[in-house]
Amino acid sequence: MCSDTSLGQKITSASIKLQNIKKQISHVILGQDRVIDLTLTCISSGGHVILLGVPGLAKTKLVETIGKAISLDTGRIQCTPDLMPADIIGSEILDEDDKGKRHFKFIKGPVFAQLLMADEINRASPRTQSALLQAMQEHQVTIAGQTYDLPAPFYVLATQNPLEQEGTYPLPEAQLDRFMMEVQIDYPDQDSERAMVLATTTNNVVKVESIATPQDLIEIQNLVQELPLPETVLDNIIALVRNARPETTALQDVKDYVIWAPGPRATQALSLAVRAHALIHGREIPTNEDIRALAHPILRHRMSLNARALSDGVTIESVITKLIDKFC
Repeated sequence: MCSDTSLGQKITSASIKLQNIKKQISHVILGQDRVIDLTLTCISSGGHVILLGVPGLAKTKLVETIGKAISLDTGRIQCTPDLMPADIIGSEILDEDDKGKRHFKFIKGPVFAQLLMADEINRASPRTQSALLQAMQEHQVTIAGQTYDLPAPFYVLATQNPLEQEGTYPLPEAQLDRFMMEVQIDYPDQDSERAMVLATTTNNVVKVESIATPQDLIEIQNLVQELPLPETVLDNIIALVRNARPETTALQDVKDYVIWAPGPRATQALSLAVRAHALIHGREIPTNEDIRALAHPILRHRMSLNARALSDGVTIESVITKLIDKFC
């Protein structure tokens, strides 16, 4: 009984904390409530995020604001074609001490941060993109045979411009799969844009208060894994992901159009994210509503369609919507 009471108190406390963080971010990032909601859900689940949107939609500002609200040590990489792996993870240099003795010294790169922003990640070369793979999956990097642990918690929030593709290198499927979500950022509505103009073109600067710590976030991540996941919700998650694969689907659109489908990592991501999403919204137990809210950002970047889909006017969004309608 004490255990149940203790878990209930933890859930209430974590839910209030997450709602306060969301409210703090919303004071700065106007008109993007869903984007904030999804990003916090992903971070609370311990996942990495791709922020997809045209320039000027506050992608960079969102990352900065999250870092300030949760007191995370932040780093930033501006990805360009000439960026090298050592520019991200660091390198060894030959150093000399006071006695004149020479030795190799490791200089840490920007990846040694709790919140790493990879701006325009698809502008980095494949070799440099792959430097992030080990960091994102294992939370450590290896230099000259020596392994270095990254700070905890560790998140990568990468940005991409969906329009300008000249001089870019599309992320390979293996790296895309390591991002828990692809969050699309759209233009704000008229009222939000008006409020944004007034807030950013005057001297009334909104200050972001630090209302949580990295340790709070680690505890929330641990709590998300403790939350119960109803059998019916788990069954629906598994059915949704398995039916997104041409080999195991009961949906004709998937058989006809999908050439790359989500693997088990998508199932794991959904099972964690629905619990975090429920927690942010003050609920102890996730429901099918949470699956419907998260299916698109979790599955979208893990699927690819064939040329026939383009000619028939079929999109990944429409395929995922049909999966949700049928299995949730």
